Amino acid sequence: MKIVAIVEARMASTRLPGKVLLEVLDVPMLGRLIHRLKQVSLIQEIVIATTTNREDDDICALASDFGVHFYRGSENDVMSRVLEAALKANADVIVEITGDCPIIDTEIITDVIRQYLEGSYDYVSNSNIRSFPDGMDVQVFSITTLVDSFNSTAMALHREHVTLHIRQNPEKYRILDIAAPHEFQIPELGLTLDTSEDYALLEKIITHLEPKNRFFGLPEILSLLDAFPEMKELNQHVKRKGDT
Repeated sequence: MKIVAIVEARMASTRLPGKVLLEVLDVPMLGRLIHRLKQVSLIQEIVIATTTNREDDDICALASDFGVHFYRGSENDVMSRVLEAALKANADVIVEITGDCPIIDTEIITDVIRQYLEGSYDYVSNSNIRSFPDGMDVQVFSITTLVDSFNSTAMALHREHVTLHIRQNPEKYRILDIAAPHEFQIPELGLTLDTSEDYALLEKIITHLEPKNRFFGLPEILSLLDAFPEMKELNQHVKRKGDT
């Protein structure tokens, strides 16, 4: 069984263009995410799923520089892009993570994958019903499930949001929603990279924590924010996109 992490990334972000290549401590955010995914022993291959747009040439170059594969597909039909990337990688299981989660906790990724592998589920996620901070999002599902979903819908909204059709059909697909432990239940906390305010917060977190522990996790992040609560004010007013 081949487990492949598929990371969706593109330069054309409406709120913060080029966000995945923004640097902190001389490391691009997408490169930082790749480093973290390489720490997850259950993941056998990493593929950056980007678009055919010329501006995404830089993402392909970064993927090569960081020693991972890339796949170029449709900008708007993200489901087809992820599916094609997974098929090319001969994936049996897809671990889907978006490129705007540069400080995702590797232990959380591992836990979601293990719960998928140990159960009889088609789809396992810790973000379908949000309880973890935004930016700790992991989805795990089989290539068979994604192919079935792809063949079951042509709706533009479903094709834009890779797993929306799966999540909207719990009677068809066996779904497990993982809730955060009590101490991690802070869904209003934004640790994702959507806006310049998010970048300001992530820059402070990384600058404080990474020199001591390159792969710091959510416990260290929350301890830091408890010690410096003013950091959370940097992006607490940001309105997140709807949960699709």
